[in-house]
Amino acid sequence: MTEFISKRLPNVKSDVLSGITVALALVPEAVAFAFVAGVDPLVGLYAAFMIGLITSVFGGRPGMISGATGALAVVMVSLVAKGNEMGAPGENLGLYYLFATVILMGFIQIMAGLLKLGKFVRLIPHPVMMGFVNGLAIVIFLSQLGMFKTNVDGNKIWLQGFDLYLMMGLVGLTMLIMWLLPKFKLTAKLPEALLGILIVSAIVIFFKLDVATVGSFIRDGGGEGLKGGLPVFQWEIFSKVPFNWETVRFIFPYALILAAIGLIESLMTLNLIDDLTDTRGNGNRECVAQGSANIVTGLFGGMGGCAMIGQSIINIKSGGRTRLSGIVAALMLLAFILFASSYIEQVPIAALVGVMFMVVVGTFAWSSFRIINKVPKTDVFVIILVSALTVIFDLAIAVFAGVIVSALVFSWENATRIRARKRMKEDGTKIYEIWGPLFFGSISAFNEKFDVKNDPDKVEIDFVESRVSDHSALEAILNLVKKYEAENKKIRLKHLSQECKALLYKSDPKFHQVIVDDIDDPRYHLAANPEEFPKSLSEYHL
Repeated sequence: MTEFISKRLPNVKSDVLSGITVALALVPEAVAFAFVAGVDPLVGLYAAFMIGLITSVFGGRPGMISGATGALAVVMVSLVAKGNEMGAPGENLGLYYLFATVILMGFIQIMAGLLKLGKFVRLIPHPVMMGFVNGLAIVIFLSQLGMFKTNVDGNKIWLQGFDLYLMMGLVGLTMLIMWLLPKFKLTAKLPEALLGILIVSAIVIFFKLDVATVGSFIRDGGGEGLKGGLPVFQWEIFSKVPFNWETVRFIFPYALILAAIGLIESLMTLNLIDDLTDTRGNGNRECVAQGSANIVTGLFGGMGGCAMIGQSIINIKSGGRTRLSGIVAALMLLAFILFASSYIEQVPIAALVGVMFMVVVGTFAWSSFRIINKVPKTDVFVIILVSALTVIFDLAIAVFAGVIVSALVFSWENATRIRARKRMKEDGTKIYEIWGPLFFGSISAFNEKFDVKNDPDKVEIDFVESRVSDHSALEAILNLVKKYEAENKKIRLKHLSQECKALLYKSDPKFHQVIVDDIDDPRYHLAANPEEFPKSLSEYHL
């Protein structure tokens, strides 16, 4: 037992310290995203606490951090604004419509998990993943630039002169600390991000430097401060939001978009953490956990959220590996709200910006520059496209566009690879040896290989070096056979897989005279559920 505890203790220490670091970084992010969505800062902080806690306990990826995110906040702006217009004059119902939408969003995400849709994230091509991390790194960087502004008479203006230089100096110092300490092996006790925050905070407090802090940031945005109580069940949702068809028509499109963005960002962050830790998470479990967390968050007054790539990277880089790190981050965030608000409000924004800039440096796939001349131009295009769309629009649009473009490129390239080698047997039979994949994209090229009218009376089509991939390919084979038979020519098909033969037999029993069974027939599945096909062809034999 002593040996087991001694082995686990370093992990526990790393998880706890990493959780504290993440909690500090969560505060300005959650507050900023609440301001973006047009709600009170505590709505963002409560969301970060509840979503972070529930997904850490029940989620499919230990070490991944979830909370209120900017990708969702930008969609919520319109929702809150339109919700305010739906009530009586002066009755701002936007917040309650937001809660109802977050609850519906949670149910949609749970359904996605129960339907096991999370596995489809594995189909996302690597160039899309690279574009995803590059785009998010740029988004994180741009979001931090707003911290270099100050509030003057209700307007945000850029810092100038000494204030700007001081802010840049503190940000640079934080980054330098995080870069140097690991090189001198001085981070064995504390994560470099936490050390950077503590050192820069101590400098600011000791020298009484006049810089933006977490407290001033909240007050400049219109908030009253970080301090609050425990989340309270929002009974007002059921009295102020009418549960009728009009409400569903209003909130469902928002809920669907939020659910899609949340799941895509969460599942792609899960993939990224899988790569960083060389482990494998459970996407479907994460979908259910994210959905459950959003339902609870909506009921208790949170703005909803999903996985946060920046904070997840901080957690992993700081040594967080288990569920404990996320649990500690969520509980520490609640502790800040309840007991330590006066201390956390003294943390300089510059220190947290420095930490996020180091996240940007660690997140951006710098290798994408080195491989520009080593990979196909289409992959480079997809990387740039996804990165740009992530910055300009949102993650969901970027990923969908990247996957569609990648799929079209793949289909086009494979469609041009179909070949037919032709030769004659001594008995006058013409042989077509098909090479390359036969699927919906290559059917036109496949049909062009045959000269039905001028071919001899005996024709043999050999698929030994081909692969029949989908139903469209089977239809093409069926139509080709009919064309030869219409010309009263004898045709034989060789080296089709068992499933191909089964489906052709089922479509027309005469294929028993057309298909040649051979001991070296290939074995592969069509693009369908193998359970739909028989284990034996005997049931189709006449």
